[in-house]
Amino acid sequence: MDHAFWYLARASGIVAWVALTASVLWGVLMATKALGRRPGPKWMLDLHRFLGGAAVVLVATHLVSLVLDGYLGYGLKELLVPFASDWRPLAVAWGVVALYLLAAVEVTSLLMRHLPRRWWHVVHLTSYLCFVLVTVHALTAGSDVANPVARGVGIAGVVAVTVLGCLRAAGWQRRPAGRASGRDRAPVPVRRNEREWTGATWADSPPPGPPPGPPPGPPTRSVPPASWQSR
Repeated sequence: MDHAFWYLARASGIVAWVALTASVLWGVLMATKALGRRPGPKWMLDLHRFLGGAAVVLVATHLVSLVLDGYLGYGLKELLVPFASDWRPLAVAWGVVALYLLAAVEVTSLLMRHLPRRWWHVVHLTSYLCFVLVTVHALTAGSDVANPVARGVGIAGVVAVTVLGCLRAAGWQRRPAGRASGRDRAPVPVRRNEREWTGATWADSPPPGPPPGPPPGPPTRSVPPASWQSR
C-alpha cells in the first residue's frame, strides 16, 4: 500500500492520455464525416463529450494521486505553476500548460450555447495543441514510456491524429452517399437521334415535334356530283 497512489498516478495519467487521444480522433472523424451518416450525429456527439469528460476526471485523479503519494512532495504550486517543480521542471511544465488548455476546452464546450460560435471554435481548436503537449509530457515525464505496449499505443495515436488533422486542415470531407457535386456527376449520355440546331437548319433530322407529312402538291378541285353535271 505504500506505493498505491504512485501506481494510481501512473495508471490514471496513461489512461487520461488515451482518453484525450480518442476524444480528439472522434472529433476529427465527426468533422470530416469519415464515418458517413451512421452512427447518428447525436450518438457521435455524446461519445465525443463522454471521452472529453473522462479525460478531465482521469487528469484530476492523476493530480490528486501525485499529491497523496507524497514522494515528490507535490502541492498546488507544483501542479498549477509551470517550472515550479524540482523534478523534471520542463517535462512537468508541458503537463501544466496542457491542463489549462484542457480546462478551457471543456468549460467552453459546456457553455457553447452561450458563447459566440467563432470564439468557441477557436478555443476548441486548441485541443490539438493540448494533445501535443500531453504527448510530450507523457514521453518526457512518464515512467512507463519504455513499456512497448504504452509506446506502441502512443505512436499509433500520434500518427492517427496527425493524418486526420492534416486532412481536416486541408478541407477534406467525405460526401454522403447518394449525393454528388457537379464536378463528380457523370455526363448525361447524348442520344444518337437527338436533334441539333445549326443556326439555319436542323442537322441530322427535322426539328423536334410531330414528323412532317409529304410535301404539299398543287391544289385539287373537288369533282361535282353527277346530278350537277347533268344540268
